[in-house]
Amino acid sequence: MAVRVVLVDDQVLVRTGFRMILDETGDIEVVGEAGDGATALEVVARTRPDVVLMDVRMPGVDGITATGRVRALSPAPKVIILTTFDLDDYLFAGLRAGASGFLLKDTLAEDLVAAVRVVVSGEAVTAPSATRRLIAHFVSAPAAATARPDHRLDPLTAREREVLTLIARGLSNAEIAVELRVSEGTVKTHIGRILAKLGLRDRVQAVILGYECGLVSAGG
Repeated sequence: MAVRVVLVDDQVLVRTGFRMILDETGDIEVVGEAGDGATALEVVARTRPDVVLMDVRMPGVDGITATGRVRALSPAPKVIILTTFDLDDYLFAGLRAGASGFLLKDTLAEDLVAAVRVVVSGEAVTAPSATRRLIAHFVSAPAAATARPDHRLDPLTAREREVLTLIARGLSNAEIAVELRVSEGTVKTHIGRILAKLGLRDRVQAVILGYECGLVSAGG
């Protein structure tokens, strides 16, 4: 079954380019387009896509607001934020609104395709190292340094808390496995349990929570 995608961007040429790339894959189908957030909500409700590629800066309802509303639908499609700049001021807000990651608009065709497939599988679009840079940019070092782990982490075992700390530090599954001297399969199991216990959607939300709870600071 093909992955169903809706493209949301106020630039027709951008949508056209993305459509051409995705339609050539054979396993991804563009089922709708919109030029603003308000129209996007209508298109998503009608077409029920698996993934929405969402621009940030659009007239009327912006991409951040639209992301939050799209993610509130049931069933809720995954959302990938599209941004012109690597450290867009709206990016962190987009992740908080429920996006599964972000792409630059000049991303390579193969990376766009891979990102769609990745979020459908339940993972975040951003690589662990990129996620760390992203969060570190938006979370102030003083605030993170003075934070203390709170009751949100109480459901975790000591090992799961350790894994969450390593995720927040930007380590990949393979790197975590080496650090803890366990298999990658064991790491994946721990991550699955962490996400389930804490009600988190994906790795990006886990990183954000790690910073908020003071497991790591923006400075390292």
